[in-house]
This record gives sequence, C-alpha cells and structure tokens, in this order.
Amino acid sequence: MKSEMNRRTFLGGAAASTAAFTIVPSHVLGGAGTVPPSEKITFAYIGCGTQGLREMVSLLPMPQVQIVAVCDPEKDGVNYVDWSRDGLRRDIADALGKPDWRKGGPIPGGRDVAKEIIELYYGKERASGQFKGCSTYVDFRELLEKEKGIDAVKVMTPDHLHATVALAAMKKGKHVMMHKPLANRLTEARLLIETARKTKVGTYFLPASAGENIRTVAGWIREGAIGTLREIHNWSYRPVWPQYATIPTDTPPVPKDFDWDLWLGPSLPRPYHPHYTHAVFRGWYEFGGGSIADMGHYSLWPVFREFSLDNLAVVESTPSHVCTVENGVCSKIKNDFAFPYACTMRFKFPAKADRPAVDLFWYDGSMRPPTPPEVEEDNKELESEGMMFVGDKGKILGGFRCENPRIIPERRARELGKAAAKPESEERGRARGRGRDAVWVKTFQGGAPSYGDFTLGGPISDAFNLGAISLRMGGKRLVWDGNKITNLPAANKYLTREYRKGWELTA
Repeated sequence: MKSEMNRRTFLGGAAASTAAFTIVPSHVLGGAGTVPPSEKITFAYIGCGTQGLREMVSLLPMPQVQIVAVCDPEKDGVNYVDWSRDGLRRDIADALGKPDWRKGGPIPGGRDVAKEIIELYYGKERASGQFKGCSTYVDFRELLEKEKGIDAVKVMTPDHLHATVALAAMKKGKHVMMHKPLANRLTEARLLIETARKTKVGTYFLPASAGENIRTVAGWIREGAIGTLREIHNWSYRPVWPQYATIPTDTPPVPKDFDWDLWLGPSLPRPYHPHYTHAVFRGWYEFGGGSIADMGHYSLWPVFREFSLDNLAVVESTPSHVCTVENGVCSKIKNDFAFPYACTMRFKFPAKADRPAVDLFWYDGSMRPPTPPEVEEDNKELESEGMMFVGDKGKILGGFRCENPRIIPERRARELGKAAAKPESEERGRARGRGRDAVWVKTFQGGAPSYGDFTLGGPISDAFNLGAISLRMGGKRLVWDGNKITNLPAANKYLTREYRKGWELTA
C-alpha cells in the first residue's frame, strides 16, 4: 500500500532546504529553552485507537520527542468504544486548546484523527498556527520500510499484534515503547525478549512505571513486619468491556476505510465483526489477554521483580461459565475462545535460595479474597480492587497497585511504628502522566536500560499467558517445567498460535 503522505523532510539536517524549514515549529528548530533536532527522539506511532490517542496527548508536550508518522488500519472511524462518551474528546480538545474540537462527533480514533491531533498540537508553536509534517500509513510494514530516519516506535495496537509489530521494529534497529502485554502468546513474548537482547535497542514497557509502593512493602517484609511472606493476592473488578460467550454468527459489512485484513495481522482469516475490535478485543483469547493482561501488569510487574517470582511451577484457575437452553435442556456452553466473565488464578512459586515458597493469587470480574479478620477488627471492608501480602505473622493491605499500603490491623501497625506509606503527590502524579520524568528518554538516547526493559518481562509474561491457557482448558491445573506443560501435553499448542501464511514470526 502507498503512504498517504510522503514523510516530511525538515529533520534531514543540513541538506534540508530553506523551504522545508519554513514549516518547522520553533520547538523543533531549537533555540533558547528548546531541544535541538539532533537530540530529539523521532517517533512513529503505531495504533491510533482510543487508548493510543489518549496516551498520545501525554507524549506530544515532551520537548525531547517528535512524532513524525502514524499508522492504523482505521482511517477515521465512527464505531470506536471507550469508557465515556465525550471524555477522550474533551481531553484532546483541552490539550489542543480548542474546546470545540470535534464537539458532538463520534468517539475519536483512527490514523487521520491522530495526524490531525499531532499537526494541530505542533501548529500551536508557529505564529501561523499551522503545521504539516506527519505521514500516515495503513500498514506498519510499509511505515518501517519508508520511514528509515525514525528513532523509535510506540506500539498501541491490540494485543495479538504486539509481538509482530515490535519484532519488525527492533529488527530495523528502532527503539520500542509498548503497552501491555508484551504478547498474548508465551512463545511470542520470549521471542520478543530474545530479539531485544540480540538487537540491543532500547525498550520500554509502559506499565512498569508503577511500583514505588511495592518497593516500600518489600522493605517492610524484609524487616520482618509480617514474618515470612506466604501469599500475594491481587483483585480487580475488571473486565469493564463486554465478554462474549459465543462466537458471532452474523456477518456485518466491513466499515468503510477499515482494513480488516491488516487488523487481523497474524491471525487466521475470519469474518469481520465489531465484537472483535476496538476496546472489546481484550476478551478473546486470539486477540487479547483478558483482565490480567490488561491490568495485572500495572500492579504485578514490580511484584515479580521485588520478590523474585521467576521459578513458576504450577498454574491453576477457576473460570466462571455460562449456560444455555436448547430444546428444553439446560447445558453449559463450552468456551475455549473467550475469557470468562470472572475467574481466579493461582500461581505457585517453589522456595529458592533467596526466598521461601510463595503463592500469587489473581481475581477478576469483582471476585476477591475473603475478608481477613484484621480488616474486620478495623471495622472495614475490602475495596473493589486491591492487593494484600500475607505473611505467617501478619498482613499488608493496599489498593490495586498497592496504593497507600498499610499493615493491618491498625493496632499492629502502631505496635511496629509503621505508618501507611504516603500516596503519590498530585504534582508528581501529573508529572509522571505527562512523561516529564520518563526514564525511557535516557534509554532511547543511548543510556542504560530502565526498570521497564523488555528483558525483565519473561517471568510475568510466562505466568499470565499460562494463566490464560489454564482458563482456556476449562480451569485445568498446569504443571510447568520452564519450557513446556508436562501434565497436560495437549495444552502446549496454546503456547503459540496458528499463523496466517506470510505472518510467521522468527528470531
């Protein structure tokens, strides 16, 4: 496919023409208080759905960054799904300083919308208020072939495309920033990590930024505040999108200007249906990673690191189910294609040199552990989302990402002289949201890897993908030897996917 606009040339250095420089905003040209072009990280943005646009707004103000190309199989969609009708539009309008931007229109999304946002934002830096200089692409492969001068890509596609896009970018020598998960297949995540090590490009996993309070909790545990750590519990009210108990049988037409074939990418062909795309892709084993991949990476990425959860041995799960009535007979719907409405998972990590055995529990769909007596003593209840660390001499309770962690009951905290950890300041929260103190900037400029480096993601990616397999097998217990499922060989086929011809992944 042809690029819809040739890449602008104003970052071409001394060879660029005077005419080309007339379209460059002042923050790109450099000068007092600005970052010169030679020090900017030029980005291609791949995936321009609602979450992609939401995060683009925080990337645009960064003086170290210039977005020069965008890519999405959707041109300017009208069928996007989001968490509120007008919230995303308002956020974008505020960032652009244009309160009426697309007011009254559909939920925004698509490559043309992304291009519009980028050029309007950078245009604010010009006296004329106008700027042109962002290329658009339908196919990420064409983008990577033509945009040879980019430094990095940000991957904001559905889960099933994460590994495919990131691998292609790394093989071109591009730094990669990506949303969760690394991949929704275990073998793909491992290939991604192997390629990151081999190419030595800078990588950054976006959910890794959460974790300050986990380090506080780990310190308390090392000091003996709750004795020997035995269990970690993490629960969420997700999913907040529809989950489907059956595969769609109707075949609505593919929307205008939407490339369904490219959206499918490595997945086998199937008829288009809106139940697969946009925000609802997460509920399908083929396209998503379920609630644990969507939110568990935020809360548990630092947990895996701080507590050395790198020797997973057993995974088991308890998925909910749905029933139907056919010919007057009730029966359970067999489902190996979509995540359940709710589930629990248990990940068992045997003892090792630096810690005793630990069990990690995940709950979603508003499931949560029984209320512990320490919470009852304080006359409180567990929140709808939270995290709890259980030792043989006490417990630590916090919010979903362990916000404001505290030893319970309050009496025990007073005895130990351990006050609840202070929540993140509003000022720091805003700064982190804008990316002003983003550690990946130094990495992408040639610095050392950060705590969000892809190579750190092996244990958590293995665990979450194995959890999905356990659910897919109806809640079967899986014994894992580090490379294969030993007690249920038939389940090993789900470690990878069946690839469409021409989309196979290799090192």
